[in-house]
Amino acid sequence: MTVNRHGKAELPRHRTGAAGSTKRRAFRAGAGLAMAALVASAFAVVPAQAQPGAETAPPDSAFQKVTLNDGPGEPVDLAVLPNNDVLHTTRDGEVWLNDAETGLNTLAASLDVYEHDEEGLQSIALDPEFGTEGNNWVYLYYSPPLDTPVDDPETTDVNEGDAPTTGTAEDFAPFAGHLTLSRFQFDGATLDLATEQEIIDVPVDRGLCCHVGGDIVFDAEGDLYLSTGDDTNPFVSGGYTPLDERPDSNPGYDAQRTSSNTNDLRGKVLRITPKDGGGYTIPEGNLFEPGTEKARPEIFVMGLRNPFRIELNQSSGELYIADYSPDARSANPDRGPAGTGKWAVTDQPANYGWPYCATAELPYNDYDFATSTSGEPFDCSAPVNESPNNTGLTELPPVDQPEVWYSYGESAEFPELETGGIGPMAGPAYDFDEKATRGNASVAWPEYFDDKPLFYEWTRDYIKGFSLDGGELASIESVVDSVVTDNPIDMEFGPDGALYVLEYGDGYFGENPDAQLSRIDYIGTGGNHSPVAVASGTPTVGAAPLTVEFSSEGTADADGDKLKYAWDFDSDGVVDSKEANPTFTYEAVGTYTASLQVTDIGGKDRGRHASAEVAIEVGNQAPVIEFISPVEGQDFQFGDTVSYEVVVTDDQPVDCARVEVTYILGHHTHGHPQTTTSGCTGTLTTTVPEGHDPAVDDLSAVFNASYTDLGDDTSEPLTGTAEVVLEATS
Repeated sequence: MTVNRHGKAELPRHRTGAAGSTKRRAFRAGAGLAMAALVASAFAVVPAQAQPGAETAPPDSAFQKVTLNDGPGEPVDLAVLPNNDVLHTTRDGEVWLNDAETGLNTLAASLDVYEHDEEGLQSIALDPEFGTEGNNWVYLYYSPPLDTPVDDPETTDVNEGDAPTTGTAEDFAPFAGHLTLSRFQFDGATLDLATEQEIIDVPVDRGLCCHVGGDIVFDAEGDLYLSTGDDTNPFVSGGYTPLDERPDSNPGYDAQRTSSNTNDLRGKVLRITPKDGGGYTIPEGNLFEPGTEKARPEIFVMGLRNPFRIELNQSSGELYIADYSPDARSANPDRGPAGTGKWAVTDQPANYGWPYCATAELPYNDYDFATSTSGEPFDCSAPVNESPNNTGLTELPPVDQPEVWYSYGESAEFPELETGGIGPMAGPAYDFDEKATRGNASVAWPEYFDDKPLFYEWTRDYIKGFSLDGGELASIESVVDSVVTDNPIDMEFGPDGALYVLEYGDGYFGENPDAQLSRIDYIGTGGNHSPVAVASGTPTVGAAPLTVEFSSEGTADADGDKLKYAWDFDSDGVVDSKEANPTFTYEAVGTYTASLQVTDIGGKDRGRHASAEVAIEVGNQAPVIEFISPVEGQDFQFGDTVSYEVVVTDDQPVDCARVEVTYILGHHTHGHPQTTTSGCTGTLTTTVPEGHDPAVDDLSAVFNASYTDLGDDTSEPLTGTAEVVLEATS
């Protein structure tokens, strides 16, 4: 046994060798989809853009952001395929495919998912052998509906979908559920949901917010790493640690039942080996040996709160973990430290301390929720879990210190992280491949970023580069600082060497105006830009036959190069018009996507292209939903029960039972769903976030309404949404 740099006794190291996340991993030259050949370039090969020296940071002007999908739904996670197509998930169960060649965005799958609070469809990843020998498995982590109670719109005075905050085990039992990690076959266009192979279920206590996300990465040996949140409500803990042990409290208020429970899969990074046909085995080197009493052998890392993004370094086998922070704005000697986000590097099992310690040097105080009294700080070198909700070991491994930790203000240790909210995200480490820089219109990032892990901040809208020396953080630098990344929620490098980014945008649990799937290309100093495509149509809805006047107004090329236009009015892959502003008549009722691809045919790197889309509805029209009450900016106090009324206008009969209204606790520019009810009228209680000052913490109440019609024989169901933000008064 050895002792590591933090004074922690180490288990034998399990080095994974040349590891890589296949969410992020660029398959080497020659790899590709077995079901479809890559389309060869129609243009002559030209020399690659000049690469800066390995020690020279390129200027921001050497990069260009290209929008791939500006209507991505409520985006959660992405995976880049070997041919540079991109799959991304939305929380409401959709998987979208962006075609790298045509730019077209199509629906690859739609799963039925449970969506109360933060649940739904989460992460997506490719099998380590994807694209070889007929292996086309795609992994999804999602919330199956099960038989969990949901709200009955006929009972306006009660929401059956909310778990009780107090009661007995019998009262809480109906809300016991799970998230499922499964894999599905992909044929190049769609995921076949009938091919599902279930790998593992992770328990969850439903009907109560929060932290149920998960991320998936693989190493070179085929071991799968799954991060899981603590599934614990933080809003009655004053912004500190949730340790409510009262016998009649919902167990969802005690993180000791999950993160610090060695017999539970939540608040962890799990490490398993998927089996053919479903299920999994346990690889060597996890935190607990198989057969250890009261300990799950799947656990690789424990003591995490909300590790929303993890990544694996291809060359070193090191796992990067980013963990979210509680909300306390300042330290309290009776409760513990201020909110602390962290980023850690490990290639061995570890315990990062939650809910007893923010870091190995920042313990929380024991707190009795029954008497509202504080005890002594926890011992981070020898934490003990004595909660009645704990089903695992009492004595826990010592807490490991993360490489990076920070709060809301400027960090004394890491001032480069700036100030603001706390939403740490572990990004990929670039694996430079000189071959990717060759050829026509290369977009591969330069060697300067090789093996440099990226760190991105969901609340601060930036990307940083972390330089490591022997596993220790050596420096932090800004990366493409002038390129807008609006609430980046996932990113990974593609086989082409470009950085693909999924942006959530500013807003609350829906498709936000700034949300998009984008790609950040390296074009070199003075390099040729991709054009910017803009498409519109008038009108976009109406009865058949529908004549639409299309326009490319706003389309431009930064270099002033000549452009070629190609319109596909019905997404069948056939170019219907090469005019800049054509007109087309839709004869049949249906839902269409008209796409415009604009190609640079005059630049020195000719062949760069961009796309834009216009949604056309012939026959069935999207419903329009609006709030009668409450109204935007309406005053309220936390704890108020607020009545709502919405009106739906549609070309089909309106069924108010299909209206869903969600109360979201707004926090800065993001939010946490608290409860969902059904019906055109009803009430929602704005839960009180204990320990939060609405004026200081920028809290609000957000009401989000949605209505999905039934579609018809030739048109898909369509959804309308509306949202109002209420302002808290003191």
